[in-house]
Amino acid sequence: MTYIVKPKFHHPSLPVNELGFTHRDYEGSISTLCAGCGHDAISAAIIQACFELNLPPHRVAKLSGIGCSSKTPTYFLGSSHGFNSVHGRMPSVLTGANLANRDLIYLGVSGDGDTASIGLGQFAHAIRRGVNMVYIVENNGVYGLTKGQFSATADRGSKSKRGVMNNDNSVDLVAMALQVGASFVARSFSGDKAQLVPLIKAAIEHKGAAFIDCISPCVAFNNHPGSTKSFDYVREHNEAVNRLDFMAPRAPIHVDYKPGELEIVEQHDGSKLALRKLHADYDPHDKLGAMTYLQERAHAGEIVTGLLYVEPEADDLHDHLNTVEHPLNELNEKELCPGAGTLAKINASLR
Repeated sequence: MTYIVKPKFHHPSLPVNELGFTHRDYEGSISTLCAGCGHDAISAAIIQACFELNLPPHRVAKLSGIGCSSKTPTYFLGSSHGFNSVHGRMPSVLTGANLANRDLIYLGVSGDGDTASIGLGQFAHAIRRGVNMVYIVENNGVYGLTKGQFSATADRGSKSKRGVMNNDNSVDLVAMALQVGASFVARSFSGDKAQLVPLIKAAIEHKGAAFIDCISPCVAFNNHPGSTKSFDYVREHNEAVNRLDFMAPRAPIHVDYKPGELEIVEQHDGSKLALRKLHADYDPHDKLGAMTYLQERAHAGEIVTGLLYVEPEADDLHDHLNTVEHPLNELNEKELCPGAGTLAKINASLR
């Protein structure tokens, strides 16, 4: 496969962030996806989020599986660590990498086919274990690389490009993420950058399993009348429960919303989420309420977007396993192999 590399030079007056990086420093190769693909908009949102967070690109590890969505890490963060795994196996590879080196920021990018079919078990177990990561599903409801068959997230009653109706029930990855224990759950739309960028920023700074289901229309096979994943359908049926602003710990907070319309959520690292509630009775801390609301709105034919659930003081897999704070891949032989006496004590404690 041939990738077109972008030229390194850029205009000297491009804006820079606090690290001195320009927006271009967070880009990757030129996209080979279809023109207008929603996935490219998600890549642009990731680039913008990392630029605004002043992340050193070498601190990010991006992992993916197989599919159109799993090609996208080539198109952003070209100076970051990357691993393209086999179909549906990205979560286990990410889990292993996270256990070896907890100092990196882990970004898993997958698709509805990669996650909701062959990788469904991997997805569920990575989420329930609380792996500290951002897991983004670029959800278009079809298998784009194999010419548009329905995926497991295709809504029952939706029509294919050829007019065939889907009679299977869909897998709701947001509902599953809530059920198995994700501590940050959101849904967004590739066509809503104003919503998606702060969601990604907040997810990156969140400790624990952060999941974002992003509806991303496939312009080649699933952007026609009758599709529930098309640009027009999502725009017409989008039910946003809140609007999000993200403030890093060092950033001043300036808000101008009316009293009662704003909720400030502080995360473990001091960063803050400012939620402008579009539905005054929606509580992003109520997991059961979020699951009920999703079902009610789905029955009404609406797509709920925004920050659906957050647990500010969440823990992660390293807390569960009580691992050392130093990355395991940097420990020496003496630390990793304390000797036969220590091993005998461990074995005795298990008898």
